Amino acid sequence: MGRTYRFLTRELNIKLPPTSPVDYVPRFASELGLSGEVQSKAIEIIEKAMEKGLTSGRGPTGVAAAALYIASVLLGERKTQRDVADIAGVTEVTIRNRYKELTEQLEMGVTL
Repeated sequence: MGRTYRFLTRELNIKLPPTSPVDYVPRFASELGLSGEVQSKAIEIIEKAMEKGLTSGRGPTGVAAAALYIASVLLGERKTQRDVADIAGVTEVTIRNRYKELTEQLEMGVTL
C-alpha cells in the first residue's frame, strides 16, 4: 500500500506535507466527547512541543493522543489512557511515554 502511494504521488507530482498532530485533535476529541476548551488546550500543548522539537520523529497520532490526555486532566474532563489510546489507535504505553516527555520538557507539572 505504501509503495503504491509513493508511486502515485511521484507519478502525479503531488507534494503532500507530513501530517501534523494538530490535524488529529478535533476528530479524537469529538470521538471522546471532549469540549472545545480541551481541544484548544491540546493544540496549545502540541504547538509548544513542536516549537521545542519534541514531536520530531514521533508518530503524530501518539502526540495528539497524549496532548488530549494532558489537556483533559488539566481541565477536569479526564479520560482514561485506555479510552484515549483506543480512539487514537495507539497503545497506552505510547500515551504514557509521550505524556512523560511532554510534561517534563514543557514543565507542566501534571500528575497522573
